[in-house]
Amino acid sequence: MMDDRVATVVGGTGFLGRRVVQALAESGYRVRVGARRPAAVDFGNLRDRLVPVVVDVRGEQSVREAVAGAAAVVNAVSLYVEKDGLTFDAIHVEGAERVARCARVAGVERLIHVSGIGADADSRSPFVRARARGEEAVRKAFERATLVRPSVMTACDDAFLTSLEVVTRLPVVPLFGHGDNRLQPAYVNDVAAALARLAERADSRGRLFELGGGRTYTYREAVQVVMSHLGRNRVLLPVPFAFWRGLVRVFGLLPNPPITRDQLILLEADNIVGSNASTFSDLGMQPRTFESVVQECFPRSV
Repeated sequence: MMDDRVATVVGGTGFLGRRVVQALAESGYRVRVGARRPAAVDFGNLRDRLVPVVVDVRGEQSVREAVAGAAAVVNAVSLYVEKDGLTFDAIHVEGAERVARCARVAGVERLIHVSGIGADADSRSPFVRARARGEEAVRKAFERATLVRPSVMTACDDAFLTSLEVVTRLPVVPLFGHGDNRLQPAYVNDVAAALARLAERADSRGRLFELGGGRTYTYREAVQVVMSHLGRNRVLLPVPFAFWRGLVRVFGLLPNPPITRDQLILLEADNIVGSNASTFSDLGMQPRTFESVVQECFPRSV
């Protein structure tokens, strides 16, 4: 059922953001698709429910205009590599605070801020530290904001699954360490659907949700899931993290490195849902497993 409620998705053309736009539109909202280039995505038959708005979280006026009159605001902006004058602090801390503050001043009922599992102000990673400081800044600016930390998100067009498909073409597949770090890949459409539900629920305000998929894997097991499904029998080679750190320094000279220092740091630790956070189950949802996503993305010919 369609209504006249307005939701704003900042970062609405991104990997997660565009799916949040779709989920909110299908829930009945008129959705403002906020991005620096909001026309970059074609939303097909939903476009009559959408209003593209130019938003740069570094600019006060554009943020104010984007959130004015909205019942719900989702901040799904993310930056993984600092370049072209964009910094982690400018996007994940200052930009996040600006969206939260403008939403509070505008009287927005629900603010949902997307961060990530593993956010830690003491991390060796500038990216991870910025995300943690961003969470703190959001809570100070909009006390009852809902914080959402997805695990690594996966889909047919994601960086994680795509990289596993490519690397398992090699005769020898390098692992990060022994590949025993644990992760809980979350299907990005499940995360988007959860955010749409949070926009509807008054009891979500002020809470922290960590969203992981339906099963926990080691990195080695995730590689094996892809190999098994694609019928690839490969040698798995443990590679010490010290070697990866040196390789990442070389990759850092490239304009689009295949892996960054920050991503490597995240791979050195578990990336799974914590015991004290709310999860998909609190929203009445059963998330998909990584296997089911792999099977959908690489269907076997009959």
